Amino acid sequence: MLKQTPLHDRHEALGAKMTDFGGFDMPVQYDSIIEEHHAVRERAGLFDISHMGEVFARGPQAFDFVQHLVTNDAGTLYDGRAMYTAMCNEEGGILDDLVVYRRSEDEYLLVVNAANVEKDFAWMQSCNEAGAELENASDDVALLALQGPHAFEIVAQITDAPVGDLQFYHFLEMPAGAFFDSERTLISYTGYTGEKGVEIYCDADSAPDVWDALLESGAAHGLQPAGLGARDTLRLEAGLCLYGQDLTEDTNPYEAGLGWVVKPEDGDFIGRDALADIKERGPERSLVGFVMTERGIPRHGYALLDANGDEIGAVTSGSQSPVLERGIGLGYVPNKDRFTDEGSLIQVQGRRRARQAEVRKTPFHK
Repeated sequence: MLKQTPLHDRHEALGAKMTDFGGFDMPVQYDSIIEEHHAVRERAGLFDISHMGEVFARGPQAFDFVQHLVTNDAGTLYDGRAMYTAMCNEEGGILDDLVVYRRSEDEYLLVVNAANVEKDFAWMQSCNEAGAELENASDDVALLALQGPHAFEIVAQITDAPVGDLQFYHFLEMPAGAFFDSERTLISYTGYTGEKGVEIYCDADSAPDVWDALLESGAAHGLQPAGLGARDTLRLEAGLCLYGQDLTEDTNPYEAGLGWVVKPEDGDFIGRDALADIKERGPERSLVGFVMTERGIPRHGYALLDANGDEIGAVTSGSQSPVLERGIGLGYVPNKDRFTDEGSLIQVQGRRRARQAEVRKTPFHK
């Protein structure tokens, strides 16, 4: 049976089209994916992403635990600072990509992908040699994402917290009960759409009131509820990866273009030696973006071909870009024969025939 977020009844009342995502019954769209996409680009969109997982690491050993677990350097964090990072296995394969928040010297919040919560938490427990106190609070925490040019104006109308002062990858917390009676409230500025915006973490019981207040506050700004369909096209235009497609245990950070989150000089994290070897010899392939030069929409799993029609890779993510009005995608190609060079021509094998595409730097839309 599919799990439900605390906002499930709100989605049904709005007539959302629902689907299974990560074991949750989630809204794909309320009206039109394209309209919701443009609402985020031009005004604001509100997403329920309460299916994401939240794990707290506490105690004097919390820092050592996080530093050993992830590839990025937790030593650069301070209270109110967040970082994007990866969690790898001993071979350097990506178990998940996640965001780590430092709440205090002895407490960190790790936000993981919905489909990976149980797997990730079990992995964290098995790697907890430092002895940190770990809590999987995923069922008790709701998460809303308000994204778009007017996002900060909208959220500022429902709280006295200085959200307008937030810098990218920073967050603020509010006292217990000060925000819709939520015992723990965290408002961050990270984003997964390529637009400005905030994420609001609150108690599950408080989420419906927060949702309603945001929609009411945002009505004058053209705010629309948005589903996972628009979230996917938005993140793809922004050139951001999706775990399970662009990132898996069979991919490593260097080939995925995430070498910047690997800091081998700053900690003995899991997979460090393997990743050092990969960096030294160079990855054999790279994740590239491409734009269709012929009419057609690339889909996950479609083969990527060279000019001779020989298979060189596969599409990991693909869709029609509502802003560019062209098909766009991501996929892995070999680091040879100039396949990774911007402007290089490749082909995407569709159901009926191959169509031409051009390798482009991401993001596709700024």
